[in-house]
Amino acid sequence: MIKFAAILLLAALACRWIFGRWPWDYLRAPDGRVNDRVRAQRMLGVSHSAGADDIREAHRRMAARLHPDRGGSDARLAEINAARDLLLQDTSQLGQTDRP
Repeated sequence: MIKFAAILLLAALACRWIFGRWPWDYLRAPDGRVNDRVRAQRMLGVSHSAGADDIREAHRRMAARLHPDRGGSDARLAEINAARDLLLQDTSQLGQTDRP
């Protein structure tokens, strides 16, 4: 029984060391807000540590490329705007605003 517990402990430590998460963290359902934030970051092409100015610049690039006057769709532009709003709201809540 002690061998089994030791092996289980080593497996848990290896999982934490290799993947950066404990094995039981994989059993919990991910937070919906986190998924929305990751999706918004991928949509705008910014990193998780991007500041407000980086988010605004990425939004300008994407909006210019996907604007309806340039052949884009209104729905896609609305998604980009929502992604920008979500990320800016999160950065302002964390106190990461880049504007003086």
